Formats: sequence, C-alpha cells, structure tokens
Amino acid sequence: MKRRTFIAGLGGAAAWPVVARAQQPTMPVIGFLSSASNAPPGLEQTPKGFRAGLNEAGYFVGRNVTIEVFLANGRYDRLPALADEMVRRQVRLIVAAGGVASARAAKAATAKIPILFIAGFDPVELGLVPRINRPGGNATGLSIYTTELLAKRLQLMREVVPHASMIALLVNPLSAVAGVETDHMETVARSKGFRLLALQASDQSEVERAFASTVRDRADALLISADPFFTIRRDQIVALAARHGLPVVYPWKEYTEVGGLMSYGPSLTMAYHEIGLYAGRILKGADPGELPVQFPTTFELVVNLKTAKALGLTIPETLLATADEVIQ
Repeated sequence: MKRRTFIAGLGGAAAWPVVARAQQPTMPVIGFLSSASNAPPGLEQTPKGFRAGLNEAGYFVGRNVTIEVFLANGRYDRLPALADEMVRRQVRLIVAAGGVASARAAKAATAKIPILFIAGFDPVELGLVPRINRPGGNATGLSIYTTELLAKRLQLMREVVPHASMIALLVNPLSAVAGVETDHMETVARSKGFRLLALQASDQSEVERAFASTVRDRADALLISADPFFTIRRDQIVALAARHGLPVVYPWKEYTEVGGLMSYGPSLTMAYHEIGLYAGRILKGADPGELPVQFPTTFELVVNLKTAKALGLTIPETLLATADEVIQ
C-alpha cells in the first residue's frame, strides 16, 4: 500500500554507480557527494528515485543534465577533499548524500554553489541551515528523522519480542550523530524499562564483532542505526542476524527486502525523488535559500514473515494490520 508522501514546509544514504559524463559541455553538472561506496546489487531504486524527480522537472541525464558522483567509500575524512574537487570542477549543484558529514563537507567547501542534503537529524541543530521554512544561504534539503524514530522502532520490537529486557544499538562511531543517537536511545530505553547495550562498528570486522557481543552479552534484540555505512552492508548484517538467530529492527525497507525481520522509516526512494524535484527547480533558477527544508509526514512499516518464522517469532495481528507491506 503506497500512501506515504513527503511535503515541503514544517519540520540517507545510499550510493549509486557513476553516470558517464555527457559530451555537451554546456550541460549543467550535478555533483553527488556521498560517504558511501559503490552500491551493491539491489540498491538501484535510490538513484532511480532521484532521476525520476529530475525527469518530472524536465531534466534527463545525458540530454540536458550531467551527473558526476564522488564517493568516500566509508572514509569520512575524504569528504572535504571530494567537496573541494567538486567546487574546482564548477558543478552547478551539489547533492550531499550519505549522512550529515557529506553536507558539512559541502557547506565548508562553498557558500555559493547550491547544496541539497538529506539529513537524519534536526538540520538546524546540526548547523546545516539557520531556519526551516526559509533556510537562507545556499543549502536546503530533507530531514528524515532517523534518530527520532529509534523510539518507535523500540516500541515495535517490544511488540514482537515482548520478553525483551536488554536491547542493543549499533552505531557508526565515525558518524557525526553517533553520540546523539546513543544518548537518545539510552534515555528512551531507560524510560521504557530496558537496559541498553551500546555497540559501535565502522568496518566489516567490527560489524561481525558487534553481533558476537550482542549474543555474548545476551541482548534480546538489536536496533541498527540509519547510517549509510550499514545500509550498503545490509546483506552482511541481515546474514549475521540470521546466523545468530537475533531479532533486528532496521531503519529502511531495503533491509527487509533482503531478509531482514522488520523495518520502520521513511522511503529512501521518495526522499531522493523529492531531492530530484528540488534539483530541477534550482537548475531552473530557484534560490535554495527560499526552498523550505522538507520533512516526511508518513513512514513505511515492512514486516518479513518468512524471517519471523525462521526466528520462531509470532507477529501480532494488530501489527500486521498496520504494516504497509508484509513479505511472505
């Protein structure tokens, strides 16, 4: 059921293959800056969402616009140099994807080139914009509430694992909001009577050790941060959850599509679609400082029944009735 939408007004990340440069030098160039690495198979819908937005705005890659992608491959320290390179190449517009670090790198590199960001936390508190409705300056974008939704995911986990007393949270220590997420989750968990096991991972081996720690310390379930480092490694994460027989709630539908138990969050495809529409408006002359930061108003709950059965879990009928998608 597709009733989820984004609106402008009150109130990622994913990577994609590099698009070949167009032969026409007069075409505007959109630069994509991301902390992520090349997308594994199955993540193509995110760039398609962006291109669909561009197409609706009248821009088609290779016809009247060019896209160049700059990927940090998980190395947050590389983002400033990549942003500087985009400025040297005089791109017309920067899309800062893959977390707040990308947006901050872009803002530090230029005060003139328009910047579109996707942030998982309050963009004002993060220093990306001074205001929501009329941001001013050269940046605007979307805030997708990834941190604030941790409490909702914890509530969903309680419905599926009612006996749970200890919950683990996995964050990327290199993320600018790792501390915020952990502090927020500690407060929420305490208020709901849970003990929290805080875990960190910033490379593949650390992800494996985090799962081992979750089992060793007898956590009953695990929540995964929305950091793009984990999103592009979702096959590994979902496989580890299955190997250890661990219930995990994820931030994006993309996890449940490859076997994850349950996800709750805004649509990444829709987020990039809205960014594509904004990019088209800016290419036509709109001032990014006059475009309000957008917020999601609704979210996707996806449940994988096959995974639930493999874990020996019974999903309440009331939860299934509210799910946007149930994977059999």
